[in-house]
Amino acid sequence: MTIEELQQEIIDEFTELDDWMDRYQLLIELGETQPPLPAAEKVDQNLIDGCQSRVWLVCDEKDGILTFRAESDALIVKGIVTLLIRVLSGHTAADILNADLHFIADIGLTDHLSPTRSNGLLAMVKQMRMYALAISAKQG
Repeated sequence: MTIEELQQEIIDEFTELDDWMDRYQLLIELGETQPPLPAAEKVDQNLIDGCQSRVWLVCDEKDGILTFRAESDALIVKGIVTLLIRVLSGHTAADILNADLHFIADIGLTDHLSPTRSNGLLAMVKQMRMYALAISAKQG
């Protein structure tokens, strides 16, 4: 699936739920599906700066395709990073760098997060794009 198709899938899932408490519950449930990172990867170099909660993000690249893995110590944040992984994993660096991640606003997430969580969300997106940029530069 393309990044756009994955975003639309998430928008459809969230717009089926009218109540924000149900949407938060969906975020928590999505986060619970994310496998934990091995302790060896929960190191400072994988910690995202700018998040109130602790979020570790790892990027693997194979044959030009990026795969993200992450873990957080906060349930909602773990759900948010799971959504980002769902949309961006399995794509090329160029696809990630060129993606318009509109689903975040479209599902109302930006309007329902505290300022510190919003900053953390932006930091997660920024870090994923930085990985893509670094890999793109390395590929030439």
